[in-house]
Amino acid sequence: MKNNLIISGLHLDLTDALKNIVNDKMEKIFKHDEKIIRARIELDQDSRSSSHKNQFTAKGHLELKGPTITISSSSDNLYKAIDNLIEKLDRGLRRKARLKRVKRKQISLQDLPYAA
Repeated sequence: MKNNLIISGLHLDLTDALKNIVNDKMEKIFKHDEKIIRARIELDQDSRSSSHKNQFTAKGHLELKGPTITISSSSDNLYKAIDNLIEKLDRGLRRKARLKRVKRKQISLQDLPYAA
């Protein structure tokens, strides 16, 4: 499971504590029924903002059997950005599973008998 997780930092030094926090939070994502091929988390620090505050962005890329899910979250606090990203990824996976169930239950027009 942990071999399928790639954590990278852009303009940011990744500490062991930060890596452990992301690993622990990603456990929630890996518990889904979907077969996750690979998960990539990118943490970015943008210090070019006009208000002289650091802006942190967390981007998540989930490679699944179907289309890849890509979600990002920004905040002035890195840990808050990570929490928001995990929540958005969780919602995205739950939505994908729900839509898959609904699509499976729909009846196609070819299956209906013709009325004479």
